[in-house]
Amino acid sequence: MDTDRGTGTTGAGTTATRDAREGAPRGRGVLEGAFALLDALRRNGDEAGVTELALACGVPKGTVHRLLDQLIAVGAVERAGNRYRVGPQLYRLGQAWEPHPGLRPAARLPLQRLRAATGASVVLVVLREETALTVGSVPGDLEPLLPVRNGLAFRLDTAAGRALRSPLRGGAVLDREDVLEGVCCASLPVRAPDGRTVAALAAMVPAGRRLDALAHAVAGAGAAITRALAGGGRRRPDRSAALVP
Repeated sequence: MDTDRGTGTTGAGTTATRDAREGAPRGRGVLEGAFALLDALRRNGDEAGVTELALACGVPKGTVHRLLDQLIAVGAVERAGNRYRVGPQLYRLGQAWEPHPGLRPAARLPLQRLRAATGASVVLVVLREETALTVGSVPGDLEPLLPVRNGLAFRLDTAAGRALRSPLRGGAVLDREDVLEGVCCASLPVRAPDGRTVAALAAMVPAGRRLDALAHAVAGAGAAITRALAGGGRRRPDRSAALVP
């Protein structure tokens, strides 16, 4: 448990002197330090203590305390005893991010229908920093073996990653337990109305399921997302997700 706290200050000069002594950067460096803490919280899971965060970021615990206090004040972090976790304001800001205009609203209903039709764990991923970053997800039959959630990153050698980098035209990328034993996957690129690949849609199921039928359902859901993008994200009837036996 982390119980130590930084010494309080009463003036800007004292704060500046202490920050210089502890090696805390000023100006833009403060923002970098805050984002480093937020990223450490994300990587650590649900919660973390000051000592864990200080070690993860390589800064003194007093500096971590002060940054956390500022982040709590704006709702980006919340405190539970001597532990810290990402706060609701940061969640709200993250929900506003759009990797492609209208993509997440356009994908919401097709993802839900693909999950209902196939039982698959469904993810929508975009290319970010050499990973396939999940921006839409619906848990399926693979929970808790393979939990899916927004913000989860897949390697580019997975089916979802390969679909993101696939040629403009091509078939589904299939994974028959290539990455994880007991898990199969069908993935296809999601196109913008102009034909550009803006995301990839992947459906993951337990081994032994028919991947040709699953790929057909994924293709239908991807086409529904493209149609919704063409319509500015408006909902349209989606009859494309075929039931997979």
